[in-house]
Amino acid sequence: MLHEKQKTFFLFFLTLTFSLLLVTSCLTAKCYSENSNRLVVVNFEGTVSQMSVELLKEALTYAEKTKTPIILLLNTPGGSLDSTFEIIKLIERSSVPVVGYVYPSGATAWSAGTYILLSTHVAAMAPHTIIGSCQPVTLSFTGSQPINDTKTINALTAFLVEKAKMHNRNEAVAKLFIKENLNLDAEEAKRLNVVEVVADSLEDLKAKIDGLTVQTASGSFTIKSRNAKIFEWSPSLRIAILKILSEPMIALFMLTVGLYLLIFGLASPGVGGEVVGGILLLLGLIGLGMIKNVSFGALILMAVGAILLLYELFTPGFGIVGGSGIICILVGSLLLFPREWVISKDWLTTLYLTSIVVPLVFGGIFIFAAYKVVKARRKLPFFKRMFEGEAEVIEEIT
Repeated sequence: MLHEKQKTFFLFFLTLTFSLLLVTSCLTAKCYSENSNRLVVVNFEGTVSQMSVELLKEALTYAEKTKTPIILLLNTPGGSLDSTFEIIKLIERSSVPVVGYVYPSGATAWSAGTYILLSTHVAAMAPHTIIGSCQPVTLSFTGSQPINDTKTINALTAFLVEKAKMHNRNEAVAKLFIKENLNLDAEEAKRLNVVEVVADSLEDLKAKIDGLTVQTASGSFTIKSRNAKIFEWSPSLRIAILKILSEPMIALFMLTVGLYLLIFGLASPGVGGEVVGGILLLLGLIGLGMIKNVSFGALILMAVGAILLLYELFTPGFGIVGGSGIICILVGSLLLFPREWVISKDWLTTLYLTSIVVPLVFGGIFIFAAYKVVKARRKLPFFKRMFEGEAEVIEEIT
């Protein structure tokens, strides 16, 4: 009887979840209005990762629809080379100018940050900021180790020199950024023609880039920024989650622990370790950028969640599989949601809350049901209690 109730519960949950996704998939378009009197400011702070790629993708989608230049604030120690290359491709394919700005005062754009800065249409730095140190390193739990392989070094040197050449910047200095881990402050970078602008603030930058004409993927674009309003691009919920997953140590931890749990779970009877291990492994792959398309990774998570829930329907257990399925669907749905919608902000807020609350409520109900199952199984059967006790016979037993 209880198992039948579990089936009904999971079928209802699956139906509700996928109905919600079907509705949201039809509402991903948004009507944009052109607003040329605006600058979109995107903040790249911390490690460059897959989260940075998705953040710039979201901002570029808006900026290209509204024909609005982007100011990319850089304050980073470096990051993933694969993510850096993806960001550079996004900049080069952009139909609007991307202005790289190392900011605020005291900030750095080392390693990956320098690659990105030299690939932007306009490169700028605030006073007392630093760029350079572009030799690649490998990252592990024991720390970072520099890569000295000449094949890798020469390939990256040629790549960075070509980016400097593309934007008429100092090619010799670009080479030294990698070969000698050269570092430059703002004034030195301006004097050596590595950057075009040194600006004290965003307002100062607006005034100094006003009237500049740059070549984008769609042709010439003249920046009109003097009286433009600053529009700070805030990360969406999916980006906030991806930021946590993309932290190198967290991603490596999930990948390593997930792999061990998967191996131990498959080698031992029962279900639990392999399920949790598989989920952690998938999240680690998304965080490290090995699954390039985050939406595709989110769909895989949701598919795994649905399979786990269906498995729970036909296999009696304590709910580990079903609970893991609910978590997969919850995380996957949050990573899948697009930022822009055709619907009102209030409706969108309600939708976000629904997507979070529904799995949590049903997860709570399921945990309570699993608790009752465990309690019932531990309870002594009635007939056994009857035979173990003492009783007085008031009638003759025949």
